[in-house]
Amino acid sequence: MHYLFTTLPTNDLGLLARALPVARELARAGQRVTFSHPAPAPRRMIADAGFANVDQHHPLFDMVAGGDPSLRGLARLLADRSWPRHGLSRRAFLARLVPALPWRSAPPTADVEGMDHAAAQMGLLNRGFVRASCAAMAELIDRERPDAVVDFWNPFAVMAARWRGVPVVTVIQADAHPSSQGFTWWRPAAPAAYPSPVPAVNDVLADLGLPAVRTVRDLSVGDRTLVVGTPETDPLPDGADVVYVGALLWEPEGAHLPEPVAALGRERPLAWLYAGNPRYGRRPGPLDSQVVLEAGLAALGGRDLDVVVTTGHHDLPDGLGPLPPGVHHERFVPGLAMARHCDLMIHHGGYGSCQTALVAGTPSVIVPTYSERESNARRMEAAGAAARVPVTGTARAKRVDPDHLGRAVDHVLATPAYRQRAGELRRRLDELGGAPHAAARIREVA
Repeated sequence: MHYLFTTLPTNDLGLLARALPVARELARAGQRVTFSHPAPAPRRMIADAGFANVDQHHPLFDMVAGGDPSLRGLARLLADRSWPRHGLSRRAFLARLVPALPWRSAPPTADVEGMDHAAAQMGLLNRGFVRASCAAMAELIDRERPDAVVDFWNPFAVMAARWRGVPVVTVIQADAHPSSQGFTWWRPAAPAAYPSPVPAVNDVLADLGLPAVRTVRDLSVGDRTLVVGTPETDPLPDGADVVYVGALLWEPEGAHLPEPVAALGRERPLAWLYAGNPRYGRRPGPLDSQVVLEAGLAALGGRDLDVVVTTGHHDLPDGLGPLPPGVHHERFVPGLAMARHCDLMIHHGGYGSCQTALVAGTPSVIVPTYSERESNARRMEAAGAAARVPVTGTARAKRVDPDHLGRAVDHVLATPAYRQRAGELRRRLDELGGAPHAAARIREVA
């Protein structure tokens, strides 16, 4: 069997770290696994894991691969003369690219209500963008001829798989399911304050001969839908047709910590400060987590702690200044090994980071920089495995009180109940089987 793995094509590692352990289990069972991801950091991680990564043949993804899907990125793409790679003249290249660009999007905000709101920000208000993205994915499916698509939050992959009649398994968080209350479940629902992407999506679905959707979250449901986490930490209403699979986390075989990091934490507590991709674009945006690094360094410098700062294969942002005494920077460390080695994780609330902490039985202080991350942080806080520090300000000018963060760090380190509760949740995650269970359910579908 041949499985095509797809994820939301952003330049960070969270979804990919969820996909790789499942891919490894399938490969161990003699199955063929191929990835398709255009962004630089994920491409490196896929290559390091030993999997093939195939391109989607559309100029749109050249911009993603260049790490700058903006007008500036378009200018750079033209300056680099990318069109010969597609067998096109410059005019034909532009004629194909320009109608596919997501010219219209919802205003940037970190307070995103759910998948539809996120889709409106990511360009799904544009029929040309939706149509081109689906067509590129369908062409990839035709070229690779997979027996099933295994998707991690890429609606175009689900649309293309249905168009081509290929079975699709989706692997999602509970908050992405149509029967959930979305990313902001803790507050009363309000009328949508953003334009809906559903009309553009349904226009393309009609062109493809596929049924309309009520919400973009409907595209998170596959022929089989796997949900990470547990019913306790990631609840869905009774009757949701899903399979819980526990934690899906990637750790390369033989992974070990760099020696300078492994030597830390012997004489005083060790904290791991992680912010994912600190900056997604050239200007501040709603997904950015640089504020976690800024507040963390301001709060932790000079404390009786060892601190390791990592940035997921990204550079440490300019402007942070020299690192305080006791703080060590690494671009990347193996996450599970680091989580087990440290006494406390301080992070941005990404789902993978939350799961890494639980699987290691390590408590967290979470600084959630986006509503989906705040959802994760509130679940962890309610479960007793983390403390949450609020982020204020706007999507482009986030603020965190370093004193509040410092007090939270001191409190969690001094309170054994946080570590005890993290250990209890680790055992519950283990019961659900993780990547081997997910791979078995995927093989049933194909």
